[in-house]
Amino acid sequence: MDDKIGPALREARIGKGLSLRSVATATGISASLLSQVETGKSQPSVSTLYSLVNFLGVSLDELLGIDVPRNPPSGGVSTVDSEVRGGRPSPVQRAADNPVLDMDNGVRWERLAGGDHDLVDPLLVTYAPGASSSVEGRLMRHSGVEYAYLLSGELTLQLEFDRYVVHAGDSFCFDSTRPHLYHNHTGKPARGLWYVVGRHTLDHTRDQVAALLNRPEPAGSARRPANVVEALELLDQVRQANQGDR
Repeated sequence: MDDKIGPALREARIGKGLSLRSVATATGISASLLSQVETGKSQPSVSTLYSLVNFLGVSLDELLGIDVPRNPPSGGVSTVDSEVRGGRPSPVQRAADNPVLDMDNGVRWERLAGGDHDLVDPLLVTYAPGASSSVEGRLMRHSGVEYAYLLSGELTLQLEFDRYVVHAGDSFCFDSTRPHLYHNHTGKPARGLWYVVGRHTLDHTRDQVAALLNRPEPAGSARRPANVVEALELLDQVRQANQGDR
């Protein structure tokens, strides 16, 4: 599935009429890294991926190619796409059909069954020993609420200025707009269930933000966002302006 990430991101960027450099600037990554991700020469970290999908409005389903029909495995065992009951797809998604996304620095996402809506991103996440959600140690933030339950191993959650060591059996929940970072400091993999709810709630403002980023800046105006934090703050400003117009 990883070979679909770059083309999907590039298609979304071009579809919105955005240059590679403007997207790199708005999401706080280098233009060279974005180019490598789009051409498949490099896999993004979790923080880089979230920055790009949130800014470009790309769903995880699009990145993982979930809408692409999969062939049944040998032996005649049905897959999630071929199981139909009463004309409806089966609610069961087989483990072998989980779309997989391997990211930089030893982080793996497996997309779990989520139905035909985008209200939630259901993920089985693995952090290899030493893996982090950001190679550069940069905290990330995005819209939505993050729910997680650690199945095995140990993971350190940095949430703003606080650090929490999460053990197997522990769970946590927080507003994903708060800057956060995950790191596995141990010698064993950490594996857990993640549900990110409401990550798409600000989709309707993305075109407005893109227009703001691309419009000519009059002399003396505020500079454009330099990173994803500033871009999301701009997104919030647009949302608040929209609410005020109602």
